[in-house]
Amino acid sequence: MAVPAPGSQREIRRRNLSRVLYAVAEHGPSSRASAAARLGLTRTAVSTLVDELLRGGLLTEQGPESSGGGPGRPGTALALADSGPCGLGAEIGVDHLAVCAVDLRGRVRARTRVESRSRDSGPEATLGRLGTLVDEVASAARTAGLRPSGLGVAVPGLVARGTSTVVRAPNLGWHDTDIASALAQATPGAEAGPSGSGAGPGASTPPLTVDNEANLAALAELWLGGARMPRDFVHVSAEVGIGAAVVLDGELLRGTRGFAGELGHTPVRPDGPRCACGGQGCLEQYAGERAILRASGADEADPRGPALTALAERAASGEAKALQALDGAGEALGIALAGTVNLLDPGAVVLGGTLARFAPWLLPSLEEQLTHRTAAPGSLPELLVSQLGSEGPLLGAAHTAVRAVLDDPPAYAARR
Repeated sequence: MAVPAPGSQREIRRRNLSRVLYAVAEHGPSSRASAAARLGLTRTAVSTLVDELLRGGLLTEQGPESSGGGPGRPGTALALADSGPCGLGAEIGVDHLAVCAVDLRGRVRARTRVESRSRDSGPEATLGRLGTLVDEVASAARTAGLRPSGLGVAVPGLVARGTSTVVRAPNLGWHDTDIASALAQATPGAEAGPSGSGAGPGASTPPLTVDNEANLAALAELWLGGARMPRDFVHVSAEVGIGAAVVLDGELLRGTRGFAGELGHTPVRPDGPRCACGGQGCLEQYAGERAILRASGADEADPRGPALTALAERAASGEAKALQALDGAGEALGIALAGTVNLLDPGAVVLGGTLARFAPWLLPSLEEQLTHRTAAPGSLPELLVSQLGSEGPLLGAAHTAVRAVLDDPPAYAARR
């Protein structure tokens, strides 16, 4: 039998270390024997892998495993470390900035959010302020015994595939902005990596990645949604703009240039109002937050958060103007999604962000449009409401950094 090349041996080791971590992550505290049975590996092999992960601070021992009354002495339960690496997530919104730290067990251990008019401030000032917030959260994480292993950044714009450059973010007014490079300057010790890669080119500094907010929200649904989430779904979310992401067979569809999922700029009424993207009658002009508030007669001078809360209260009380605005938004969503449903046949459509908040009043007209416009009306996708809501992009960004550790433990060890 031929001896595997060193590269192959390293890859097998990396993959098996990752498999052990994911087995513990998905099934909870487990003994070496339990992990070996799940993975189809020998106990000796798993023990060797576990010892390496314990030394690397990725696993911890918690005492005897609950054996369920089986014969023999129970093994020692292993759990993901809660004082080792953590992922940092950052979100650039049109009117806010947010940063959080998530440990390997998926718990948010530190976070901050501030109001920030990113469009008015411009990229340099906004990213400088975000860098300060990242430093604050990273410091809080270190105080809690955590070690930031990477930073994911969610942005409301088109991020070129394989890069960290925002090609266009209409609602921010940004063009060709290299987010990772600017944040690396604002945040010492962070190194830029490509969009969606979870890894930077160097081995000594934490990787910094950038991705579209809708993509990260969809990944958060996939990773955190549990058994309720199918392997094929379309995730649609709204703030000022509308973003969408497509997950097929458990993988994010990015497209050739990384721009897949731009549902918000799908024209639903070609003779409609001018959009920030330069087109007319885009979905965003009917189902984005500002569009819904405008249609409901809300005072555009009111702060966005209180205005949305007031709109929900008006809708709940049955006010006609509020219900009409939400019904129109749901109708526009259904028109825009019909083509996507016909083309991809997803198992579900997930409403996230502000759309999740207003789902009770959006879903009837949305479903009606899908019923009338899809090729197989008797088998529509399941319509789900995100359990993460507006937290999706931020959590997705942080969990991207966490999963980079779970995917490649040796790479993390090399950066320590």
